[in-house]
Amino acid sequence: MAELNIILYEPEMPGNTGNIGRTCVATGTKLHLIEPLGFRINDKTLKRAGMDYWEQLDVTRYDDWNDFMERNPKAKIYFATTKAKHTYTEVNYEPDCFIMFGKESAGIPEEILVEHPEECIRIPMVGDIRSLNLSNSAAIVLYEALRQNNFDHMQLEGELHRLHW
Repeated sequence: MAELNIILYEPEMPGNTGNIGRTCVATGTKLHLIEPLGFRINDKTLKRAGMDYWEQLDVTRYDDWNDFMERNPKAKIYFATTKAKHTYTEVNYEPDCFIMFGKESAGIPEEILVEHPEECIRIPMVGDIRSLNLSNSAAIVLYEALRQNNFDHMQLEGELHRLHW
């Protein structure tokens, strides 16, 4: 069964983090927040974007990148960056992998990316667009990872009955 993980490295905008949290609840994905955060976890914007789902979210906070690595030493991590040679559809997402996104203003630090060039992934874009919105990017990549894992834990029988009216 797929138990995917989203990592947000020093997120700055509570609305993006709230939206990603809501997506994580909807998909059974764990959220990992690496400090410092650019907002308080009880921020109204975070709660508004996450709606009433925030209490259902499986979320873990870390003091910094080193704390994350110490607590998850064997984590298979894919790093979302505009600097990657692989697109997000060119990798095979393991059922327990982590997908990391950097802060809105600067992305994932270069010193982390250079250590993992083969695990860096990008979303193709045209023109001079610097990047997509963080919550949109997380949803795009997460749903590809879920698709590759056959949405296995998301096909609940009760939901299938609702489709047959």
